Amino acid sequence: MDGAGREGGPVEAELVALATAGATALVQHMVGETWEQARGRITTFFARRSGSDPEALGEELDTVREELLAAAESGDERTTAEARDDARIEWRARIRRTLQADPQAADELREILDELPSGVRHAPGTHNTISGGVQHGTVIQSGSIHSLNVGGPKG
Repeated sequence: MDGAGREGGPVEAELVALATAGATALVQHMVGETWEQARGRITTFFARRSGSDPEALGEELDTVREELLAAAESGDERTTAEARDDARIEWRARIRRTLQADPQAADELREILDELPSGVRHAPGTHNTISGGVQHGTVIQSGSIHSLNVGGPKG
């Protein structure tokens, strides 16, 4: 495969980012109020491409959801985080394989992410690390800042 991807489809980095966003949104919906809507869209998305029974896929999704809810109900933050991470990793791999097998699926997945009501979009997460000889300073990472005063008023 060349840098342009398969048959002009998305390149691997785009597929990974989209699969990550899809899995993150899926897990968020599994534990949210919009689960039934998301479940229907995701079940159809996978069943159409794999030839799998939509009912069986739905039951599989429901099983993962039940595991996530049970972890959350345990009250243990570590257990909850591990359950969510495990679900994201599992579904990211499945989504990525689906996108690799059918590059046209990327457009449908983007559409699903845009239509689901949670506001989750298909942008990958951000992780920053600051290291090396910095003695002092200010570091800010934000989606939007409406007002900022660093270091106090000028005197």
